[in-house]
Amino acid sequence: MPSTPPVQHRTRFLDQRIPSLYAGKYTLTTQQSIGGVNTADALPDRVQRFDVRGLRFAIAGDDVHACYPLPGSTGLYSQVLPHVTLTTPGVPWLRPLAEQEPSVPWLALLVFREHELPGDPQAIGRVDACRVRELLAGRLDSGQTLPGCGPQIEPEWLFADEVDLVCSTILVPGELFTAIAPLPEEMAALAHVREGGPPDATRGATPPPDDEELKAVVVANRFPDVAGGMHVAHLVSFDGHEDLLVAKASVPAEGVRLVSLRSWVFESEPDSGTGFGDLVHNLAADPDPLLRLPARAPADPTPVQREALERIATGATALPQRLASGERTAAFYRGPLTAAPAQALPDPVGGVRRESGDEALVYLEKYGVYDTGYASAFALGRALALADPEFRTQLLAWRKAARSAARRLLTHPELSGRAVTADTASLLRRDLARDAFDKLLTSDGNGSGEGARSQGCKLARALAGAGADVAAGRRRTPTPHASSGGVPTAGSLHTALARAEVREVIAAATATEMDPVTAWLDRLAVLEMIPFEHLVPDERMLPGESIRFFSIDPGWVRAAVDGALSVGIGHTLDSDLNELARGVRPAPACGVLLHSDLVEGWPDTLYTAFLDNRPVEPVRTATFGTHVLMVLFPQVIDTFTAAEPPQGIHFGFGDLGTIELRKITRPDIGMPMGEFPDAPGDDRFSRFLRPGGHDVLNIAGTGDALLPALAQAHNVAELSSAQFALQMVKAPQLQFFVRP
Repeated sequence: MPSTPPVQHRTRFLDQRIPSLYAGKYTLTTQQSIGGVNTADALPDRVQRFDVRGLRFAIAGDDVHACYPLPGSTGLYSQVLPHVTLTTPGVPWLRPLAEQEPSVPWLALLVFREHELPGDPQAIGRVDACRVRELLAGRLDSGQTLPGCGPQIEPEWLFADEVDLVCSTILVPGELFTAIAPLPEEMAALAHVREGGPPDATRGATPPPDDEELKAVVVANRFPDVAGGMHVAHLVSFDGHEDLLVAKASVPAEGVRLVSLRSWVFESEPDSGTGFGDLVHNLAADPDPLLRLPARAPADPTPVQREALERIATGATALPQRLASGERTAAFYRGPLTAAPAQALPDPVGGVRRESGDEALVYLEKYGVYDTGYASAFALGRALALADPEFRTQLLAWRKAARSAARRLLTHPELSGRAVTADTASLLRRDLARDAFDKLLTSDGNGSGEGARSQGCKLARALAGAGADVAAGRRRTPTPHASSGGVPTAGSLHTALARAEVREVIAAATATEMDPVTAWLDRLAVLEMIPFEHLVPDERMLPGESIRFFSIDPGWVRAAVDGALSVGIGHTLDSDLNELARGVRPAPACGVLLHSDLVEGWPDTLYTAFLDNRPVEPVRTATFGTHVLMVLFPQVIDTFTAAEPPQGIHFGFGDLGTIELRKITRPDIGMPMGEFPDAPGDDRFSRFLRPGGHDVLNIAGTGDALLPALAQAHNVAELSSAQFALQMVKAPQLQFFVRP
């Protein structure tokens, strides 16, 4: 299996941050005494009063670090427990609740759906605003009664500036409150402290918490509706509602009025029952993930049938064919994508390139049928080149420059017969005629510029004697340069172009003109312009919800390049020059085709390929339509993975109705241990939901509760809130596909 990428970020879950002093009013009394001496008058008691302030009825905007689902967002959230992250880590434990353990926070996150809250039937976040003194009195200043049982807080525990604060409240019907309100043990399990930071220097190290990185997290106990719809999440206070948290508490029939410190709305889309995990799991279950037609072989195939089956097994299909004579027949066709590595394509007879599609047509004489794959590639490459006027212009311009450079290299007096060196290409790019004329003006014929000034330049002497030479009929033959193993002055251009160093020099001299040509051919090499029907000629090769591995036939790509370069050839020199442009990037070695709802529904899915546990970077990723994805790789891979797009740390269960158990002890804390529960038939975590159809998680209640079941799975007495959060992390799902 591929190794896990290096960890770049650390996340730790901590239980609670219980303050040394809770928010409230305090009196500090100091008494002094001396043994055996009555000092009552001399050393009176000293009384110091002080306050510990903390939020109670409202929360500032910057106190909330993040909410999930995002406020105002729309998505598939039925498998996620909404949660809110608070900037100050101790906020959920600022105030103690009477008769409860210190680990029980005074805050809880409640999730409501449409038509549940009387004051907000559309679940758009409506709240009732009033002053704190009105809330505690149960009556507005206007005389109107505030329905519902409000918090019971003694006036002496309030600060003077709190009574006139405006707070937001919601009325929760009594029956609904009973159905969804968490138990105290559940409130403790649903609140924890999270720390994020750089990775530990040593695996298993336990550095002290970094206060700058600590955040408090309060998680809801209710999943959004599977049927979708609007939802509103309220971070509510149980301060003053301790009586509702005791066992068998009686909830008032008129309902409970809760202070809402923060609320936000989101819309959940209907859950079709098919999510990321379901899709990738089904894809991995395909018994034959190679790109080829499904074929059922007869019990005793004939030689003809065996030949056909062998070609189909490599990725070929049978298609109608019309011969040049007009006859109609059937032929095999296989595009560049093959189910097995293709055999090396032999060079054409008499050369190293194909100049017509007929040369690439394979005739199976024994069976009387054609294999048109390479011929189709040639014709397609030619058609693509003809359809691109910019490429045609660039191709012809380069050929013109290359012909000129080749002729100058072999015939110019300054170059002919000389050794081909690295400087030759720069000479080809210079204006040699101007250079020669400059020499005539400045040289005396012996290479001396001083002589030109004293005796007259070579051009002047040549012109002075030209008349006599012409009258006498004399003709001067230039002395050839001594050859030093360079390009011969005589001989054909074909012979010269057969030499690698000559081709390199011409290519370097015409790089400006050739670069756009090779860039276009590079795109062709990675199948960028190949129509999809040439890649997958039969839709049965790539049915819906399938993944297919394939190899790429470099011979097919080469035939397509030959076809593109066949455009505009005027004579054999153009064909020879084509070899210079043929040095394009190599064809990819293999690839993966995916036909699935993943392509459209999860566009940010992370696809990674491996060879011997080493990642292989793709050379091209392309989509066709909305549901087909193709990824090409330069090497033959052995494993392909699809990872759910990471969206941060959330809490919930996966598409298969399970969670990932994670180790709770060092040194490998957090490492996965397998799916939970592992019994067949568990779906949508229904085993751990409260009865009543409200999708409320039964964490620590009666019946089949989640927290005890998780503790039993880990063989411990109980889980802390941090350990529970670790189990409920809804990590991005990862699916491995092994290439056959």
